[in-house]
Amino acid sequence: MSNPASPLAVDVLDERPGLTFPPGFLWGAATAAYQIEGAAAEDGRTPSIWDTFSHTDGRIVAGHTGDVACDHYHRLGGDVALMAELGLKSYRFSVSWSRVQPGGTGAANPQGLDFYRRLVDDLLANGIEPWLTLYHWDLPQPLEDAGGWPARDTAARFADYTTLVADALGDRVRYWTTLNEPWCSAFLGYGSGVHAPGRTNGADAVRAGHHLMLGHGLSVQALRAARPTAEVGVTVNLYPVDPASDAPADVDAARRIDGLANRFFLDPLLRGSYPEDLVADLSVVTDFDHVHDGDLATISAPLDLVGINYYSRHVVAAPTGGNEAASAPSCWPGSEDVRFVTRGVPVTDMGWEIDAPGLLETLRRVHDYTDLPLYVTENGSAFVDTVVDGQVDDVDRLAYFDAHLRATHEAIDAGVPLRGYFAWSLMDNFEWAWGYTKRFGMIHVDYDSQVRIPKSSAKWYASVIRRNGLAAQ
Repeated sequence: MSNPASPLAVDVLDERPGLTFPPGFLWGAATAAYQIEGAAAEDGRTPSIWDTFSHTDGRIVAGHTGDVACDHYHRLGGDVALMAELGLKSYRFSVSWSRVQPGGTGAANPQGLDFYRRLVDDLLANGIEPWLTLYHWDLPQPLEDAGGWPARDTAARFADYTTLVADALGDRVRYWTTLNEPWCSAFLGYGSGVHAPGRTNGADAVRAGHHLMLGHGLSVQALRAARPTAEVGVTVNLYPVDPASDAPADVDAARRIDGLANRFFLDPLLRGSYPEDLVADLSVVTDFDHVHDGDLATISAPLDLVGINYYSRHVVAAPTGGNEAASAPSCWPGSEDVRFVTRGVPVTDMGWEIDAPGLLETLRRVHDYTDLPLYVTENGSAFVDTVVDGQVDDVDRLAYFDAHLRATHEAIDAGVPLRGYFAWSLMDNFEWAWGYTKRFGMIHVDYDSQVRIPKSSAKWYASVIRRNGLAAQ
């Protein structure tokens, strides 16, 4: 029986799972620095592009910022205690570049590194494997002022920063992710402008995507040099892309979006080349003169694992012939007028269609690229949560997790080398352009009082971890 004093206590009458996961399966949860840490100007931290973006009028819903967020910087001990109560085997967190290396160049900030040393030590003391992500979208503002990710030099600066973190934490951190979701950094940050730094130029977005991957490759080199035994990977956000019909124009629209959403990153990272059809599609935007000799060999440096973030599926149709969509800033350069189709299926509070079979498809597709171990490094859902008598009964989120975990088990049965799963997110947090209006957490956060309340999904997930499996349906 569970400890009745625990905030995560849950009675499970039958601990026998219907679906058992492999021994050693890594059960985790994930967060990101700017979304939870707060302490935006403390102990030497300087502004990142998200600080600047969130303080710019009209960029974030309700004018919210990450200045305080979940105040994790000051509540580290209590938050790790909650992770231990949850039974997490691993915790995936990101390091704030501007906390560790103010300005994005030069010496490390000792106080910034000390925060992450405390976090890693506390995790290890509680039997939780640290999983460190070096970059989750928070570029130091001076590097953006110097050109940002469209500038080649930013990739080299990222490698320097990697060395600082590896030297400080590599003796205690086994798992390393270089980048989180470079598609978002490049195409939302420099294409549509809905994410920091808010620029709207298709050619810049393509250059940013390439230089992010180049930075990844240089970061892998830096990690190998500093910590040869590290397990190193990258995390990409992927989507199955389906045509709305069998019509050739719709099929071609799906090919184009699949190229930008998925193959733009998978092919260089895992095959050392850009797809020819993608290069042709983007010829109206760029001639790829930013790709230098040797870049693709650096980008495709051997890895130890691949992380996959999965949330939904895209269904697309051919353009209607109008030019309204093409005139607006877009995260789909060269394919701005492709239409995204809704199917009338259930959606999350983000408006994202719930499609658990898409996770199985995605895992199998990546396995077609590589035999490397795979990890679901993010999967989760936003729903409107209500606190009633001090409890949050988030049945929709619980059902979402259950369905997607069954898809991961099916992938394992199909021979996919899936080694772990990280729920997004550990706690409610600053949801980027949506501010604090969208909640993904298994733990409810009252942003005024900073009180944490484990939701029903957290208690259920603790049960899954304890069982190493799912109950029979």
